[in-house]
Amino acid sequence: MKATPQMTKELRDRTGAGMMDCKNALEEAGGDAEKAIETLMKKGLAKAAGKAGRIAADGTIHSYVHAGGRIGVLIEINCETDFVARGVDFRAFVDDVAMHVAAMNPGYVAASEIPAEEIERQRGIFRAQQEAAGKKAEIIDKIVDGQVAKWKKERCLLDQPFVKNEDKTVEQVRAELVAKLGENVAIRRFVRWELGEGIEKRSHDIAADVRKMMGEA
Repeated sequence: MKATPQMTKELRDRTGAGMMDCKNALEEAGGDAEKAIETLMKKGLAKAAGKAGRIAADGTIHSYVHAGGRIGVLIEINCETDFVARGVDFRAFVDDVAMHVAAMNPGYVAASEIPAEEIERQRGIFRAQQEAAGKKAEIIDKIVDGQVAKWKKERCLLDQPFVKNEDKTVEQVRAELVAKLGENVAIRRFVRWELGEGIEKRSHDIAADVRKMMGEA
C-alpha cells in the first residue's frame, strides 16, 4: 500500500520521525499506523542505544507536589544541551517521571544502584519463605532467583510500568524520547517525601489518584 502525504504527516506528528521514515514504515505496515509506530520505535530504540554513552550534563531539577500536598518529589533529569532542556517534550517527560515517582514510589533509578547487602537480605527472606513452604532444596535457588529478579524490577524506576501507559516501562518511554530528540536523556536521581512518613496512618493509593486525574483531564 502506498502511503499518502496526509497519512505520512499524521504519523510524523505522532512520532517526530522523518517524513521518509514515516512513509516507509507505513508502506511496510500496509497503512496500519499503529504497526508503523511500532516499526519506528524499534528503529528509534536502536538509535537511542547509540546515544547512551554520550555525556548528558545539562537538563533540569524539577519539583512535583501531588494534589493536596501529600507527596513531594524532587528529581534531576539530564540531557546534552540547554536547547533540549527548555523544550516542551523534555519538560513534559520530566514532569511525567516526577509524577510517576510520586505514584509508584520506586527505591532506585536502576538495578545497578541497589546495594549488594540489600539484595542478599531480600534473597534470604525469599529463601526462608520457600523453605517454610516445604519446597524441595534443589528448586529453591531457581525460584528465589526469579523472585529476586521480579523484586528488582518492582523497586527500580526504569523497569517499572509507566504510570501513564502501563504497556511501556519508564525506560522504554525514555528511549523513545532519546530517539525523538536526537540526544541522550538520563534520569540521574530523585528523592520522594510523603506527608507524615513513618507515622502510622491509613494507606492511600496515590497511583489511583494519578489515573483519576488523567481521566478527568
